[in-house]
Amino acid sequence: MAAAGVPGDRKGILERLDSGEVVIGDGSFLITLEKRGYVKAGRWTPEAVVEHPNAVRQLHMEFLRAGSNVMQTFTFSASEDNMESKYFEHAEEAVWAVEVLKEAGKPVAATMCIGPEGDMHDVPPGECAVKLVKAGASIVGVNCRFGPSTSLRTMKLMKEGLQAAGLKAHLIVQSLGFHTPDCGKGGFLDLPEYPFALEPRVATRWDIQKYAREAYNLGIRYIGGCCGFEPYHIRAIAEELAPERGFLPPASEKHGSWGSGLDMHTKPWIRARARREHWENLLPASGRPFCPSLSKPDA
Repeated sequence: MAAAGVPGDRKGILERLDSGEVVIGDGSFLITLEKRGYVKAGRWTPEAVVEHPNAVRQLHMEFLRAGSNVMQTFTFSASEDNMESKYFEHAEEAVWAVEVLKEAGKPVAATMCIGPEGDMHDVPPGECAVKLVKAGASIVGVNCRFGPSTSLRTMKLMKEGLQAAGLKAHLIVQSLGFHTPDCGKGGFLDLPEYPFALEPRVATRWDIQKYAREAYNLGIRYIGGCCGFEPYHIRAIAEELAPERGFLPPASEKHGSWGSGLDMHTKPWIRARARREHWENLLPASGRPFCPSLSKPDA
């Protein structure tokens, strides 16, 4: 990982988090690069790093410009082991990884692909968090598989588990950029829309501002996204938490807060949308009158 923030600021991640600073992660690589024509769905191997490095670099730059402090290397499924099993659905495996990583003498952040029901061996989220912290992780939480609201419910359970055990750790959440309230234990992988028809589920920028605020209020200070989380979603986190961070990202130069840029539109009914109340209370339509609002997971 490489950190990028305020120019000249070289603080380590734990130093940032210990001081209460908000750290913003990056977002979607696999699904975004698949849509852009650089990754093939299926095994989701990151050939793009070798075949189209400029495409990967461009996406990193977009996340950076949108407000990300942390850039993660695009290495998902880049090992033979991970080809056979998409890691960390099991607390036991995550604990092994933490123990090995601690040998490097660096801070360890450990996230799991779990929802409120816990891991695939029915270990509850709170117990998963306790196991990770006892193994040596300084930052724990969840990433991928579930949407913003579900991920935050899981994080609440993790936090409660740590508190009950008398343990402390920094919290991290990196949810999907899709709404998935109908997911089963396996997350969005089991939805019939995965992976080529998820667009109707995409979270709006306003949904993500709400996600960022709720995460912050829960005590989470590392907030980012995973599959489906586009650069404008990262910008939404940065804009929502700008009062706490003290600055806006470069991408906000072309984005009026809460639609304020619409106040110069020639149509009066569009100018009327240049206010927070409109976007915050909007219930967006899908435009698909014959489609259900929820699906039944295949598994």
